[in-house]
Amino acid sequence: MPVEDAPAEPGAPRALPTGPGPLPAPARPAPAGAGEAGARSAAPEADGREGLEGPQGAYSGDGDGADAPAEGGAPHVAPTGDGPQLTGRQRLVAGLWPPRFSRAQLIVALLLFVLGLGLAIQVQSTSDSSALRGARQEDLVRILDELDDRTKRLQDEKQRLEEQRTELETSSDQAEEARRQTQEKERQLGILAGTVAAQGPGITLTIGDGAGAVESDMLLDAIQELRAAGAEAIQVNGVRVVADSYFSDGGGSIQVDGRKIGAPYRFKVIGRPQDLEPALNIPGGVVQTLEKEQATVTVTRSEKIVVDALRPVERPDYARSSSR
Repeated sequence: MPVEDAPAEPGAPRALPTGPGPLPAPARPAPAGAGEAGARSAAPEADGREGLEGPQGAYSGDGDGADAPAEGGAPHVAPTGDGPQLTGRQRLVAGLWPPRFSRAQLIVALLLFVLGLGLAIQVQSTSDSSALRGARQEDLVRILDELDDRTKRLQDEKQRLEEQRTELETSSDQAEEARRQTQEKERQLGILAGTVAAQGPGITLTIGDGAGAVESDMLLDAIQELRAAGAEAIQVNGVRVVADSYFSDGGGSIQVDGRKIGAPYRFKVIGRPQDLEPALNIPGGVVQTLEKEQATVTVTRSEKIVVDALRPVERPDYARSSSR
């Protein structure tokens, strides 16, 4: 059986093995000045390398020294991978872009944005209201005085506008009432002047003259009696009778305002029938006088009498209205 070698003393040279097997790795010389510590560090390194070598092959010391450990005992690490090495900044950029967000992160970001917006609005409103909080007492008094003056001016303006509205409404009502009264008065004057047609209750007076004894003054008496009884519009055989109308005899006929009329003489009178008919039938009145001349007289009441004969409007030569 083989004899085991006794361990060598530190610092003594090692003997080569005589049996078959791989050669031991040559010992590296210790650096100068290392002394016994350098020798002790080199021996375990050789032993460890010898233990790592196995049947795969012996350690070759005739290489270029690329696989040998660096001087001082620090091992050299070779770069791994096929691509170039990235710097720290490049790795940071590669990790941040393109961004990868989940749904929860988006919701949280949206809530944070809304919260920040609300805080910004609150700060803005607080800064606006703090302008008056930080004002001096004299400035606050001046601002209040200006507000009071502005309020007073607005109230005065409101009162003035209300007065103008009242005046306009009053003047408008007065103007409308005056216009209505003017129109009504114009109609009344037109009826009296004979320039406007009229209708209303009244009577119809028919005088028949078979003997030809009726004269113009008899018809004029009938007109006067009717006016005294309240007649408002009178028409005789298509001729409108007004305040300046006249009756005359000529050529065996009766003329009204220069127009000839013949028997039977038909009077259309607008007025109160209860007053007009008795006025004609009083003793010694129009009816009895005409009957004495052998004329026939008929009086008929009616709820609607139409007086449509008109007179032309004549402009006075000298008279003018005195109203302004």
